[in-house]
Amino acid sequence: MCGIFGIIFSSHRKDLGRILLDAGRRLTYRGYDSVGIAVFRPGSIELRKDVGEIEEVNRRYRFEEMEGYKGIAQLRWATFGRPIQKNAQPHYDCSGDLVGAHNGNIINTKELIAVFKSRGHRFLGENDGEVCVHAVEEAYRETGDLGSGLRKADTVLKGDYAFVITEKDSQTMHCVKKYSSLYLGVGDGFICCSSDLPSIIPLTKKIVSIYDGEYVEFGWDRYQIHKLDTGGEVSRDPYLSTLDVEQAQKGEFPHFMLKEIHEQPDKVSALARYLTESGSVDELAGELEASRKIYLIGSGSSYNACVIGAAYLNRIAGAEAMPMIAGAAAEYLPLDDVSGRAFVLVSQSGETKDVINVLNVLEKNKARQVFGVVNVIGSSLQLRVKKHLPLLSNIEISVPATKTFLNQVVCFLYLALKLAELKGRPDPGLAADCGKLPGLIKETIRTAWEPCRRLAPALADKEYLYYLGYGISFGAALEAALKMKEITYIPCEGMYSSEFKHGPLAIIKPGDWVLFLSTVEDAHMTLSHINEVSCRSGRICTIAPPDPSLVLNSDEFIPLPSPNRFLAPVLEVVVAQLISYAVSQVKGINPDQPRNISKTLTVD
Repeated sequence: MCGIFGIIFSSHRKDLGRILLDAGRRLTYRGYDSVGIAVFRPGSIELRKDVGEIEEVNRRYRFEEMEGYKGIAQLRWATFGRPIQKNAQPHYDCSGDLVGAHNGNIINTKELIAVFKSRGHRFLGENDGEVCVHAVEEAYRETGDLGSGLRKADTVLKGDYAFVITEKDSQTMHCVKKYSSLYLGVGDGFICCSSDLPSIIPLTKKIVSIYDGEYVEFGWDRYQIHKLDTGGEVSRDPYLSTLDVEQAQKGEFPHFMLKEIHEQPDKVSALARYLTESGSVDELAGELEASRKIYLIGSGSSYNACVIGAAYLNRIAGAEAMPMIAGAAAEYLPLDDVSGRAFVLVSQSGETKDVINVLNVLEKNKARQVFGVVNVIGSSLQLRVKKHLPLLSNIEISVPATKTFLNQVVCFLYLALKLAELKGRPDPGLAADCGKLPGLIKETIRTAWEPCRRLAPALADKEYLYYLGYGISFGAALEAALKMKEITYIPCEGMYSSEFKHGPLAIIKPGDWVLFLSTVEDAHMTLSHINEVSCRSGRICTIAPPDPSLVLNSDEFIPLPSPNRFLAPVLEVVVAQLISYAVSQVKGINPDQPRNISKTLTVD
């Protein structure tokens, strides 16, 4: 949600506009509705911004022609203030000497606008990024020091944000991290900051981690990290990032989503090899072994992975595991007694606001067994948990999660296997089948694509759809329904199949489609639930390992290449990804950038 990028060079650059534009392009996958760029030359500032897609705005405002020695780019996803030009970022202060942009959510925006206006501040819009600039301006007037101004502004800005700001003729920039993603990049003759690593890596792989509650003052050849609360200095050296931005190219694929679906066999293989050889899953399983209860907490696709993960931990390892939606976790977690309980927080970006909120609550209540499953190393979640498992999915550009979701599930599968081993209940057969998983995913993609394409036109004109799953397929049904909603805009509900008769069956009329996910072991229950729909003239698509009864009772049957019940959720979701993609193409929708949603949700 939103993205900021700031950079300062040792000297004037004629290609500064292009550099800022390219950085903005690499932030587009986060979701946005407006874009702006500010460049600085001695004695002057040039700011161009407007609503629209970055290429469209660039055609009108010619960002590539902008020159200077430092600059700020921002992509905004509307929260406070409508998506109109005056709310696009970056923003000026009243004097026109300060320019800044933010990512996040300032929840007391309207109150602060009223206060600052009463003190003579001039607002052009009603955006919380503009409030950040005026808050710093107000404090800067009193202190005469921008760093002190940032610290004082933070005392009145309520919310979670990252922020970059600079003064017209200053040879430095300042950036702030307050529970929103922010990284520093140290290059040859420049230093930059950004919400996301993909915009930095093409310029430099020397990255400095910025922790929550810190701000950075940086010039082209130096940086200094400070604590927001005390102003105290923090010493931290850069590390060398291994992120490969070159992989984030569509190549022969028409969309990133389809490319990332096809990357899943390789990503699962790399993760499985790492989990087997590194010892990290052994360490985390050792931490969980003594826990009387394990909570798996996530949002969106990550929550769906937690549902499958809890089933793995319960059924394979005999642990007591509970999936929990991050946004509701604070209401239901047993915070009065966290001893003996483990908490595994799951987030692709490591910056998901709902998940970070849970982390804050757990830290406040002194929970010691807090772990993470995360794709972005150096993210807030990864830096703050006791131990973590990396997803090793590299950059995922398409907004709907595909390879990151699958690797989250695989993390839990291998964690359950190791925990079962520690508890004296190893499953050599399952472990051997897990080694075949990359090949099975590849086979699923190969064999399911044509059936999915044939089915897509029948689904594309429906007003609503259902995915129903029983037992371990329930979490896969949730994820399958989410994929359909995200990229086809068809209302689709994922449900435990036995619940369908308790109300939703009333909706079904002749010709409606219901998609079932099943294992062979659960076929007897799935058949009962299929017949509740088919006897009312509903149409049935079943995704399952080959089973004669399921085939006979389905209008469409898409077979999975393995009978192993624990691998079924992974393979079921791969098919569902392909179905959703195929339906989006029938409807003429770009699946990489669905309307109204963002890749990295950093607001409440």
